[in-house]
Amino acid sequence: MLFRRRKPVTLSERLRAFFWPRKGLTRAPRYIALRILRLNSSPHSIAVGVAVGVASSLTPFFGLHIVLAVLLASAFSGNLIAAAITTLLANPITIPVILTASYEVGTMLTQPQAAQVIGGQEIMRMIEHLDFASLWGPVFKPMLIGSLPLSAAGALIFYPFAFQTARLFQKRRRQARAHKFGHPT
Repeated sequence: MLFRRRKPVTLSERLRAFFWPRKGLTRAPRYIALRILRLNSSPHSIAVGVAVGVASSLTPFFGLHIVLAVLLASAFSGNLIAAAITTLLANPITIPVILTASYEVGTMLTQPQAAQVIGGQEIMRMIEHLDFASLWGPVFKPMLIGSLPLSAAGALIFYPFAFQTARLFQKRRRQARAHKFGHPT
């Protein structure tokens, strides 16, 4: 074989690389951030895309995050690619945290005395029997209501951060190009 390794990868090396990649755990997030910053768009458009991507990833509509982010980004004149990429915030590691936080905020907002306390076994039974109508009041409604302030807070936090970062990145990029080609800024 032309591109085969001389020494095959052992099982222990594969397991180590799965849990701790050779390039580190920060390489993928850095790559995604640079990918967003290198978009050929205005800082406002990038920041709006990031904000709606974060907002849509904090909703309980799993499987529809990218669609929701792209629709919101097009409605608010944001960058569609930045919105789609930023939905990676909702991943298998963060989904339980997002669901728990939205449920807790939702139960606080919908008067906890009126909320029905329902256990995990009962929820699983209702899901197995496709009894979504009885899940609406005690589970889905608080989650949906609780995700609204979380989404708004996420968008309000990430917009200024993304705007300043994109503005600074583009300014430095213009200066580096001007310096490289000998043009004054």
